[in-house]
Parts: sequence; structure tokens; C-alpha cells
Amino acid sequence: EVHLAESGGGSVSTGGSLTLSCVVNGLTDNFNTLGWVRQLPGREREDLAVAGYYTGSEYTYYDDSVKGRFTISFEKAWNTLTLQMNGLTPADEGMYFCAAGAWGRFNSWGQGTRVTVSP
Repeated sequence: EVHLAESGGGSVSTGGSLTLSCVVNGLTDNFNTLGWVRQLPGREREDLAVAGYYTGSEYTYYDDSVKGRFTISFEKAWNTLTLQMNGLTPADEGMYFCAAGAWGRFNSWGQGTRVTVSP
């Protein structure tokens, strides 16, 4: 069973930066997709940043709302997935979840970490 534990959420001012981390344990060959999912207040969860690790290739996907501002990375040696977030605005405020799955679809999520951005 995969286990994901996020950290790094908090409060920043507009234009600030935060780095979210997620320790991922229990990954097996059945998992080849990792990512971050965001849930804004009153909204459904949305895929924010996705990284696929397939034999011989890798890909990343970013939602248009964060493209150019957020960067996803995975340090395999530490089983740690990271989301570097720059240029934060109040529109980014919400709950952020680390997620794992296969072929672009998530089936496991962490408990989430909250991001608050003040004007």
C-alpha cells in the first residue's frame, strides 16, 4: 500500500514562494505517475502538476493556471516529490494533495497541506 505524507504548506503574501514536499512510501512497479492535486474552496479537486515516469521516457504536465510558476520534481533517492511554487496569489489558496497512480490517473492521495496567500 502506498503512503503519501505532505509537508511545507503555510501562509505567504502575494508574490511569495512555498515549497511543498511529499514523502512517498510503498511505491511498486504498478505506479508510474506522481503529482500534486489542488482543491480550491468550494471546488472539485484538480490536477495541478503531474509527472509520469515510463520506461525510457518521462513527461510533465501543468495546469495552465500554474504553468511557468510551479515546478514538480521527484528525488528518487529520498522518495520525495516536491512542488516549488513561485509567484503565489490569493487564487492559489487551498488544499494541496500529493498523489500517486498509473498512466496519468491517480488512485492514492495524501492527507493534504493548506496554502494560504494574503493580498
